[in-house]
Amino acid sequence: MTSVFRLPSSPFRLPSSVFRLPSSVRLPMGSLWHPFAPMAHVAEHPFVVVRGEGAYVFDEAGRRYLDGTASLWYANIGYGRSEVADAVARQMETLHAYHLFVDFATPPALELADLIASLAPLEGSKVFLTSGGSDAVDTAAKLARRYFHEIGQPERTVLIAREWAYHGMHGFGTSLGGMEPNRFGYGPLIEDVVLVPHDDPEAVEKAIDHVGAERVAAMICEPVIGAGGVRPAPEGYLPSVREAVRRAGALFVADEVITGFGRCGDWFASTRFDLEPDIITFAKGVTAGYLPLGGVIAAPHIAAPFFERPGVIWRHGYTYSGHTAACVAALVVLDIIEREGILERAHELEGELMAALAPLSDLEGVDHIRGGVGALAAVQLTADDPTRAGSTASACREAGVITRAMGGGALQVSPPLILTTEQVDELAIGLRRGIEASTAP
Repeated sequence: MTSVFRLPSSPFRLPSSVFRLPSSVRLPMGSLWHPFAPMAHVAEHPFVVVRGEGAYVFDEAGRRYLDGTASLWYANIGYGRSEVADAVARQMETLHAYHLFVDFATPPALELADLIASLAPLEGSKVFLTSGGSDAVDTAAKLARRYFHEIGQPERTVLIAREWAYHGMHGFGTSLGGMEPNRFGYGPLIEDVVLVPHDDPEAVEKAIDHVGAERVAAMICEPVIGAGGVRPAPEGYLPSVREAVRRAGALFVADEVITGFGRCGDWFASTRFDLEPDIITFAKGVTAGYLPLGGVIAAPHIAAPFFERPGVIWRHGYTYSGHTAACVAALVVLDIIEREGILERAHELEGELMAALAPLSDLEGVDHIRGGVGALAAVQLTADDPTRAGSTASACREAGVITRAMGGGALQVSPPLILTTEQVDELAIGLRRGIEASTAP
């Protein structure tokens, strides 16, 4: 297995005294604007999480909840890892951050890029660091178009994406997303985007024929659709669409923001399914959420025009691309994933989760259970009603398990990859109690 960077031990700890407002000062309530929230209700009724430990989080009253979602898919190594916090604190004392524009670099950014490239499916890949997943998707989309411009095919601007897909909420990601409510009300954003059914490889070929193969830049594809309902690709779908895209002379972009760094039982789902993508997006699990970080892995032939041609500059990047302390967090997290056998544990969870969740399909209000790729599953409710799914998720939370409503009226199951067999059973019991409570007369 690839050797992973290790930071030396240090006695440094964050100071125990932190700033607190005087007890007499009262802040206004309801000022926070939550993402994806009905603010008329949420503003005065937030669910406040104050602490995490292992696979659990705790609210203001001290009540414990099993986190069945790993927050937003990312808390792969669980909460409260002092090893990560200590390493980040040591780095912040030395140099908390510095940009990577032009010829600037920091040791953690250089180290992390080399490590990720060594784990990537294609040898010799290059790594462009961003602040998170939405940044990574916009970066990948722009890179695909700019690559073809550099090799003399500027007419290739069309991007193909799938229904039910979620690719973040920046301009490109919103346009490439396959859930209509997420695109509603913005007007046209990015042109030359084509959406196809999520499970039909022939639809991809028809889309290519319709727009003209010579105009297609790339298809972006989650190996397992995440926020759109945890929808694993049908047997043979991924290699079929990859080959269709390549016959057209276009690029295959694997969006691994959710599936990368252990979630599917390998460093990348692309490795597990032998996809050999031209571009991979990543975020979430790379730091397990300890600090925000994302990026793009570009295969050698994609990077070549920018690395080998003097004077070629890709004018793209973010202030916090490869944030120094975030890179240190990633290095420690990747070390933990390797050292603790977390990839192997995700493989074990694949079977354990499906076995524990399967009996839920007999409950009133449940249509079926799907998943079976690493630590990813969904409890599909009978009604495609996000309101119903939301109220069921709230009932599960009351039962001590955190889940979340997803596209198509399903409940998300994507726990930390450190979950024990006993906690898998606890997860299933909490979901059962919540579903039964939500359907009770």
